[in-house]
Amino acid sequence: MIFRDKLTNGIRVVGETMEGYRSVSIGVWIGAGSVCEREGEHGASHFIEHMLFKGTEKRSAGDIAEEIDALGGNLNAFTSKECTCFYVKVLNENTEKAMELLSDIICRSKLDGEDIEREKGVIIEEILMNDDSPEDLAHETLCQEFYKGDPLALPVLGTEESVSAFTRETLMNYKTRMYRPDNIVISAAGDFDFEELMALCEKYFSIESTLPERKTKYGRQCGGRHAVFVEKDIEQTHICMALNGFPGDTDGQYPLYMLNNAVGGSISSRLFQSIREQKGMAYSVYSTPAFYDTTGYFTLYAGTNEKQAVDVTRLMLEEYKRIRDEGITESENERSKNQMKTGYVLGRESTSAHSSSLGRAELFDRPFLSEDEIIRRIDAVTLEDIGNILPTVCDFENMTAVFVGRVGEYKEELRKMIEEA
Repeated sequence: MIFRDKLTNGIRVVGETMEGYRSVSIGVWIGAGSVCEREGEHGASHFIEHMLFKGTEKRSAGDIAEEIDALGGNLNAFTSKECTCFYVKVLNENTEKAMELLSDIICRSKLDGEDIEREKGVIIEEILMNDDSPEDLAHETLCQEFYKGDPLALPVLGTEESVSAFTRETLMNYKTRMYRPDNIVISAAGDFDFEELMALCEKYFSIESTLPERKTKYGRQCGGRHAVFVEKDIEQTHICMALNGFPGDTDGQYPLYMLNNAVGGSISSRLFQSIREQKGMAYSVYSTPAFYDTTGYFTLYAGTNEKQAVDVTRLMLEEYKRIRDEGITESENERSKNQMKTGYVLGRESTSAHSSSLGRAELFDRPFLSEDEIIRRIDAVTLEDIGNILPTVCDFENMTAVFVGRVGEYKEELRKMIEEA
């Protein structure tokens, strides 16, 4: 059963009691991601996520690690473009201890100046590590180019320059602005009593804020068709293409899921079978949709030998044009439905998955969908529904392509191919 309520200070709480489990998963969701950052704050959401584990007014970083280990639990966090989440999973008997620990690191972190300076080196190494991964670099560059000039183009980690310039005052001001009650959701799933959970939340999350609510506007695509080349002395050329997609929880979401599975989202997909299995021209080839609160895009990817980059790009475009002109088959749609349902159900077999779904839905004011409702929506997708989204997701006039590798020799041929697609 799903419950919803609000704390006295306005923090939203949502929980799902689940029979047959002895664990409880708790998430604290903050609407603070890279899209929220102003000039001089790029990377602040992620940096603060790191810093909250470095010590509080009564616990050192070592104390935090030892206490969660003593509970036999798992405590972690992540930052995305739209939000930050701190989450913990413990046995039901340790729910209050976990709640108190979560509240301590979120509400009473010291953000010590020496720790900040030390953590800058850690984050910069993380940035450099991502730059050393050409596939990650290709995807990051793709997003930056597709949303050029929009907050979504900002990297979650920030840049070496922005991270190096952080001061304690900058981080404290950002945390005060974003970690306010109206911008926080607490989610829980597992074996617990919701009234008792509300009492614990009231006890430990009694933060206050007088700052007005501030909504960040984002999701404007740069538009147009263009290719970007990142010269890198590596063996493979990494090819990424982005086309229009849809925001989360809109009519286009489930048809795009089906289309993705048929295009490149499975080993039976067209791109995988054509480029890897039949031609042997790439090991990694796939497609994937990205859904944000106000926008989305659809990505095609392949990594191949530099001498095959032109041929692989041509095959990707030809296969996708065929789908644009002919759609997918009924058997592909049915296969996609079965893959989606199986993946969804298996991915939900934990309290963590349920807590995450609840927290994300509440944070972005989306409806809570039961397992039966989601399966119903998957089953309801028809070939006509998929055909209706093709003009959007196959709009080559609004396509961005990124090539990472030794691309100099083939740059103009690749550029022309994208321009004429």
